[in-house]
Amino acid sequence: MPIIDMSTLSPVGEFGSKAWGEACSEASVKILEAADIPADTNWAFTEDYTHPPARLMEGERTHAGYYIMVKDGKVSAGDGIPDAARALPGFHVRMPWAYLCNQSGALYGREGQQRRSGHEAELMAAIVAHTGNDNPFNFIINAEGKPNAFLDPVGPWPSAVGSALGEGGEDGNGLHNIAATLQSDSPEFADLPVTDMRVPIFGEMTDDQKQFFLDLCGIGR
Repeated sequence: MPIIDMSTLSPVGEFGSKAWGEACSEASVKILEAADIPADTNWAFTEDYTHPPARLMEGERTHAGYYIMVKDGKVSAGDGIPDAARALPGFHVRMPWAYLCNQSGALYGREGQQRRSGHEAELMAAIVAHTGNDNPFNFIINAEGKPNAFLDPVGPWPSAVGSALGEGGEDGNGLHNIAATLQSDSPEFADLPVTDMRVPIFGEMTDDQKQFFLDLCGIGR
């Protein structure tokens, strides 16, 4: 049975805000502390959202994002991207805030995740075609010579961690849906065309909207 009761959750802050990251972290710790995590588990999750709106960086924050860390089986999590978490193998991603923000508020299970990924691939292809740049977000180049938002050291999700954070995902629970429920809407997307998964539709934007969105993503800065 899932640890978090979804009926008790409500929006606490925008995607990438300190309040939202701390709430996601708190839920993650509750879930993982209730799980049977082997004592030799060393793994971390970090999501670093670049080019966030200035309002999200108040209080001398240096990163918009949050982390989950399991060190020798002990769980910690919080706002920010600490070096200790980044040093562990795991799931580490650095992407523009605007590219992920709106659709991160959509509730879904496995099929919805696949549709979101498909819509995001279309968004990326449209941006690449519009800018004429195969790497518009200046991602690192991986061993295959392709831009990649995922950062080293990469490590697979430990089964105990993945199972715990994903529990109930097909029924509206799980870490993604918890984070989506805690997220409040950001005004930048109020007038942009989006898919049913809330992914911006670049091809349906006006010229001004396209430039606005590219600026939000930090392209050209």
